[in-house]
Amino acid sequence: MIFFSNPSAQFKSYQSEIEEAVLSVMRGNRYILGEQVELLEKEFAKYIGVSNSIGVANGTDSIELALRALNIGSGDEVITVSHTAVATVAAIESVGASAVLVDIEPEFYTLNPKQLEMVYTNKTRAVIAVHLYGQSADLDPIKSFCNEHSINLIEDVSQAHGALYKDRRLGSIGDISCFSCYPTKNLGAIGDAGLIVTDDDALAKRVKMLREYGWNNRISEYAGRNSRLDEIQASILRVKLKYLDQDNSRRRTLAEFYYSNLSDLPFILPKIRKNVESVFHLYVVQSENRESLIRSLAREGIQLGVHYPLPVHLQPAYKDKIKKFENLNVTEKITQKILSLPMYPELSMENANKVVKKLKKYHN
Repeated sequence: MIFFSNPSAQFKSYQSEIEEAVLSVMRGNRYILGEQVELLEKEFAKYIGVSNSIGVANGTDSIELALRALNIGSGDEVITVSHTAVATVAAIESVGASAVLVDIEPEFYTLNPKQLEMVYTNKTRAVIAVHLYGQSADLDPIKSFCNEHSINLIEDVSQAHGALYKDRRLGSIGDISCFSCYPTKNLGAIGDAGLIVTDDDALAKRVKMLREYGWNNRISEYAGRNSRLDEIQASILRVKLKYLDQDNSRRRTLAEFYYSNLSDLPFILPKIRKNVESVFHLYVVQSENRESLIRSLAREGIQLGVHYPLPVHLQPAYKDKIKKFENLNVTEKITQKILSLPMYPELSMENANKVVKKLKKYHN
């Protein structure tokens, strides 16, 4: 079976190092927010190019805690996209704020900056720019909009660990940035984990307090919550962080192979924004025959994915109650066609070639 994502294969790549790191934690006497978390925070902050990194329990919590640290809550509005993991919107709602959804750019699948002004109100407090499939949203106009209106820019970098925008790591450009380290991510734990980064020391201090009941010397100064990163996950992420650039380079090599071999098929292949280096968390094409293609390749032992089949604004929990741009036509159109091909660093070129051959066989 060729999976579209295979986190267990990455464990096998670094198995001895990961096992030793985990055993080292287990032999110690500190299992949550200890030395491994502190080291990961320092190493990840250095990697991204910021002064602060804070480990939290998962990616959804990272967005929620970032919003809470910015004092965003009831009565406030946060602009983002409908074409994203539902976690982005769920985090906004969890702090009592309202998500306001705009459409995406048809070529890049990320937030359309031209619609920001159209949905802005005096309740708007932030924009969450979701960097999707491994590449950046169009950050210059988004950041200019935020600066003009004195609101915050939050980067959701959950699908783009290590990607570059004009030679800067994603996560280093917004006021605060959020990462999921779910096992399938480019930097993935073996369980749930998340990271928040910022250059604002006061904001970082507030996040650290909020992740643990708002404590300052075990006295709750804020109404915080429990979102602590455990030592085992931190130790695993420290091992994988050393190899992140190498793994991302492998993803780019696989992407180039797909580009070279699929250009003659009736797909819309992913386009990379100028001055951006993608890390290809996913390799997403558009196909007019998606469902038939998924079934056909499944019979051949090849798993394809869809990210995401239903926009947030059309899901039962949010339909008819969420604010949005007057229409989200691009989002609704592309979700009928998008298709994720197998993409992970351990995917062999032999198996990538099998994927290509089966795709060609289907179309011939």
